[in-house]
Amino acid sequence: MNDTPAAYLFDMDGLLLDSERVYRQVLIDLLVPQGHALAEIEELFLRLVGNSGARSRAILGTVLNGDVTDFDTQWHKGVREALTKRIRLRPTVEKTLSTLARAGARMAVVTSTHGAAARQHLANARLLHHFEHVVAGDEVPANKPDPAPYLQAANALRLDPSHCAAFEDSDAGITSAMMAGCRGVQIPDLRPNTVPLPDLGQHVAPDLWTGVETVQGRGPKARTA
Repeated sequence: MNDTPAAYLFDMDGLLLDSERVYRQVLIDLLVPQGHALAEIEELFLRLVGNSGARSRAILGTVLNGDVTDFDTQWHKGVREALTKRIRLRPTVEKTLSTLARAGARMAVVTSTHGAAARQHLANARLLHHFEHVVAGDEVPANKPDPAPYLQAANALRLDPSHCAAFEDSDAGITSAMMAGCRGVQIPDLRPNTVPLPDLGQHVAPDLWTGVETVQGRGPKARTA
């Protein structure tokens, strides 16, 4: 039996790019001077991970008590400036994508980040050329955890979602991928340690290389949630 997927679909923030820590640091830099405690900010940030922009603004609104449009603009401006200077990759990403590219694998990115920013971040990280498509948060009818982003990515590749392997760090992301019918691998990054992973039948791997080997039926077997 050939376990090799027809295509590989990747989340971006926290999965390919080590950008979640940048988002967290900029949020800390903005909120600490306003009198918010570090522990409170950390808890808030973990609630924001994996959500769409609209959902994140709604969560921020409950903490900041009011219109967060200006704050959200300032936050993302700070993130863009930081990521322009330097974008670190998550462990094994460069090795994994280069190996897949040499093998002729089809790849796409499925992210909640807006398209222009996502493509710029991937270009800055020298990864954009690997992907046939970037399906972004402002380019889909519904955001993760809805299956729409992964259904759209599979359709763009003219593939059935069940023939695609999807890789996510967040609970919302892996829910989206599994609901779409993809073969899912969750590679957790920043999430509450006290909250169990969603039980969706996804594989769970420590890094991207192990996750890809798992869906290809090679290497050590990653555990299933």
